[in-house]
This record gives sequence, structure tokens and C-alpha cells, in this order.
Amino acid sequence: MSDRAAEPSRAPYGGWSSPVSAELIVSAAVGLGDVWVDDTHTWWSELRPAEAGRVELVRDGIDLLGAPWSARTRVHEYGGGAWWVHGGSVFFANWADQRLYRLDEGAEAPRPLTAAPPAPAAWRYADGRVSPDGRWIVCVREEHPPPGYEAPDGAHVEADNQLVAIDAQGGGELVVLHDGHDFVSSPRLSADGTWLAWVAWNHPNMPWDDTELWVARFADGAVRDARCLIAAEAGESIAQPEWGPDGQLYFCSDRSNWWNLYRFECDLLDGPIGFPVPLTTLESEIALPGWVFGRSRYAFTPEGDALVFAFGGDAHLHLGVLNLAEHRLETIETGLATFEALRVRTGPNGTEVVGVGAGFATEAAVVAIALADGTVRYVRPPRQLGLPAGIVSAPEHITFPSARGRTAHAWFYPPRNPAFVAPEGERPPLVVLSHGGPTAAANPSLNLSVQFWTSRGFAVVDVDYGGSTGYGRAYRKLLERAWGEVDVEDCCAAAEWLAAEGRCDPARMVIRGGSAGGFTTLAALTFRSTFKAGASHYGIGDLAALVAETHKFEARYCDGLIGPYPEAADVYEARSPIHHTDGLDCPLILLQGSEDVIVPPSQSRAMAAALEAKGIPHAYLEFEGEQHGFRQAANIMRALQAELSFYAQVFHFELGDPIEPVAIAFSERL
Repeated sequence: MSDRAAEPSRAPYGGWSSPVSAELIVSAAVGLGDVWVDDTHTWWSELRPAEAGRVELVRDGIDLLGAPWSARTRVHEYGGGAWWVHGGSVFFANWADQRLYRLDEGAEAPRPLTAAPPAPAAWRYADGRVSPDGRWIVCVREEHPPPGYEAPDGAHVEADNQLVAIDAQGGGELVVLHDGHDFVSSPRLSADGTWLAWVAWNHPNMPWDDTELWVARFADGAVRDARCLIAAEAGESIAQPEWGPDGQLYFCSDRSNWWNLYRFECDLLDGPIGFPVPLTTLESEIALPGWVFGRSRYAFTPEGDALVFAFGGDAHLHLGVLNLAEHRLETIETGLATFEALRVRTGPNGTEVVGVGAGFATEAAVVAIALADGTVRYVRPPRQLGLPAGIVSAPEHITFPSARGRTAHAWFYPPRNPAFVAPEGERPPLVVLSHGGPTAAANPSLNLSVQFWTSRGFAVVDVDYGGSTGYGRAYRKLLERAWGEVDVEDCCAAAEWLAAEGRCDPARMVIRGGSAGGFTTLAALTFRSTFKAGASHYGIGDLAALVAETHKFEARYCDGLIGPYPEAADVYEARSPIHHTDGLDCPLILLQGSEDVIVPPSQSRAMAAALEAKGIPHAYLEFEGEQHGFRQAANIMRALQAELSFYAQVFHFELGDPIEPVAIAFSERL
């Protein structure tokens, strides 16, 4: 018997058989969320597609809640910060009723701390902390008006976002601590429980635009002497305030163009406010955009002598260890691509950093990194995928020229499958990914949904168009009043540059994206001729309708991205694909959740109707009970398979694996 490896089969790009199936992508898959630690235990959350997207809380590998409990909040609709730990007890917002619950160690079941709301999900809670004496929870509450409620003067009534104090044992009256801003986040108590800090902002700002940093004295579930330390007029985004062991206030700010670390070194109430002192001056981001609550990218060592933080640079993720007394910075190379939910504790290997880390070739896991030598151990290992060696396509960070003299960024994944080679001279089809947000970023850690394409012979480029995070405030601001232009230009430029470099087939380039990325997809297909087909996942076709229908958190987002409405109504119409379908003449697949409140189904349905009226080949799939971002295993699988089938029919190639084909209206015109 020969030991020689089998010769690869020759097959066209796109038609390769692949072990990266839709079933593998969801099988035993979990989305890891927040992490909490003490010196003995580790808690983390798992979003489970196989359980209809239920979020379970896990301690040291053992489930704490069980069905039907789900630790997920609807504050801002995107949630985050849905649970926290104090003294071994877990506090969480339950998805079904949005009430706040407490689960004590040894208890048979969680018990409610907050009253039942007057209407379903009318009172929502997030981003909490427990006072050091265990008496109070301080958190964000979002109060929604009853269905059908109208103000006496006919004015639109938004949800009310507040900081509140809640009796940690339950049964007490809820106390409103702060109710003066459109939005609040990050309530953080000092170690002695006498100070409270928080971040606040108003429409039309988003948390990555102009925010305020506030402090107040805290005692007996109440605040006094509230004071704004950094006002919104300063033109900076404040993120993750934390009280240090030294009793001083730390936070991240992008006043230097990059989200760096700062500390206030002054009397916070008496005398002038003073200026925060920069602790790092990196040309790299430490904080992350506040799409969800509770994001943590730095923490203090147990001894209080150092601050540990995660930051990007040179397309890799690093840990920084800042000695606070000597102001000396050391860097630990992690080998990871991403790291979130950062916590620090004393562990079996000395001081260690615990969080959710993922590599370029490994899925997300709960990891612990020893500060002494950088040793990584798995607390919650990644899945064992069982994939053959050499099949994972590693990302390459690329920069390329774009419109108007700009330079843009992306992650490029070449097709890769050791079992196949393409015919001589053939170039691969290209899938361009347009991320959501749009104030977000491409994620280079292992994503089987990307490998689903590359292992079948597609090239993939995940574009960090102007407006993306990770490249500083100035790059993020490139999208100001330019959404639908800069993002489209950069996605097209990425595809055209790769084609010119000979790395893809210019006749088989497609674009796909979800939410804001779906809008970029639709705009690119409508206003440009770079792409031959596309896929919009719960994308936006009508910008004015979005402003009228979307939720409070993003109700004024478009003011900065496009312009105030209705003053800029002509710009909204000019950039909305639904009003320019005369320019849309290539095949399109639309995928939508029926219960999406962020981008309602009416958006995708209107686009489908326009395609039907024009006789353009298209497919429309609406998933019953699905929300914004597909979370249910069956829907995730069907969406991927349908999109692959769609491209195979558009470009007339045979698939290497049998899948259920998607029905395409006007397929005879392909």
C-alpha cells in the first residue's frame, strides 16, 4: 500500500466538494459572549443555534440555567451586558419577559428581582454591577411606552433610557439615578462603593461619536453631586470607564484619533475638573465600538500594580501590560486574531488574563493567558472540527487604492482545498463581504462561513471600507454624510484591485452583506456595474423608511451617515436603491427574518417586489420567527445553501456537493 497522498482532483473553481458543510457550521456551534471570573471559577455565556438561539450561562463547564431560561436583553435591541456575577451569585435579564433575575449558588431556580412589566418587554435591563456590600444593583433600564400609546400633543414617544438602582435581594422600590440623557451606559462603582461613573450621550450621536463622562457620589441606592467630567462638545468618544484600585477613574478616549487609555488625576468634585492624563499613546485601538453593552478590553491585576489591555496592530492582536507606578509597557504576543471580554485574576499559573479569544485558524474559545510567560490554556476549548490539514484559508491583510485618493483595507482569503486544483488558467470567482454597522469591522478570526466559500473554490475579501473601526477616528469619520458612497467605492475598489492583480475572475464577482452591509450590497448592485450578482441579508433598500421604522438606538444614526431627515430627504432618495431599480439589472437573492425590528421585513419585501416587476432573476427567503441576524440552526444552514445554489445557477457551474436548490424567479433569463 502506498503512503503517497492522493493526487488532487481537477475541478472548476466553485464546484469543489468540501467538508465545510452548512451542517458542520452549526453542529455543536456556540457563540461565546461575556466572561466573568474569580480566583476559583469562570463563568461564560453561550448562544446556541441548535436551541433556537437560546443563551445559556455556564460555570466551569456546567450549565447553570437550562431551558427555557435565556440570558439575553433587548436594551438597544442589540443587547450585551445581559448578566453579571457578584459573590458567586449570577444576575441576568431573561429573554422571554426581560425581567431581572438572581440565581444564588445552590438555588434550585432563578428568582425575579424586578416586577412584571405592564406590557411584554416594556422594562428591559442591562449592563449592571452590584455594590460592594451586595445591597444594590446599578444598571441601565430601558422603559418602553405601552403599545399604541400617543402623547397628548401627538409627538412621537421614544423609549426612556435611565440609570437605576435595584434592591439586590428583590422586593424593594426601583430608584432612578439618572434620567437626563437619551442614552446611558457603563455604570461602574468604585471599590468602596462611594462613587459611580457612567457614560451618556444624546441624539443624533452614537456611542462612537461624541459622548460624556459623568461621576457622582453613591450611597444607600441614591446619587448626589453628579458632575460631567467630559462634555459632548469635546468631540470624543468615551468607552469603558473603570475605577482603579487606587480610587482614580480610568477610561478609553479617541481624543488622539485612537481609542487609548486615560486616567483622571484630580479631585472629581472640588475645584477645576482638570485634564485626563494619557496612559498609552498607541496608533491602535484599545476600545471597541459600543454596539453592545459590557465590552471589556482592559482590567487591573489583582495586586493593582498593573493594567492589562488588548489592542490590535500589524494585523495581529496583542496584550499590553502597563506598570502603573513605573509607566512601563510590556507586550505579550498572543497568536490570536481577536480577544474580548477581558478579565484578570490569580489563577493556577499566577496572574492570568481570561477572555474570549479566537485565532486565524481556530474558532473562539474561553482562554486564559499567563502574564509570566504568555502560556495559553483553554478554559472552554474550541470545537474539534475534524477538518483535513491544509483546508483552512488564512487571511491576508491588504491595503489598496480607492476612489478620491483614499487607501482602504480588507482581509483577503484565497480559495483553498488540498483535494482540488482548478483547470489551468482559470481564475476563481470572488465573494466580497460588506460588514454591518456600518460602524463595525471585518473579523479575521476563523469563521467557517468564510471557509464554506474558500473550500469550494471561491476567493473571499472582507472589506474594512472607510467608516470601519480599528483604524482610528479619522478613518471612522470617512463615512460621515457619505454612507452609500465611500463604502460602495471601497467594496468595488477591493474587487477591481484583486481582479487587476489576477487573483479573481472579473466576470464572476459577487457582493454580499447583512443589515448595513446589505444596504452597501444593494447600493453597489444598483449604482455600479462591478458585480454580477449579490446577496442581501436583511438589508436596507429604503433609507427614509428605515428612519421611520427603526428602533430608538439608531433612530438618528443616519443624521451623521447621510444628513438630518427630512431636511436631507433628497439625499435619502438619491442613495436609496428602491428608488433607482432602473439601474439594477443583475441577479439578487434576498434573505430576511420575519421578526426583525431593526431592519423590518418591509425593506426586503419591497426590493423583491421591485425585482419581480422588472423581471430580474431573484430569490426571496423569509424565515419565520427569525430576528436581526440569524440565530436558529436550520435557518443558518438554509441561508448558506440557498446562496451557494443561487451563485451556481447564475454562473452555470455544477456544485461539488448535493444541496437543495433555491428557486429563482425568471431563472430562464440567467
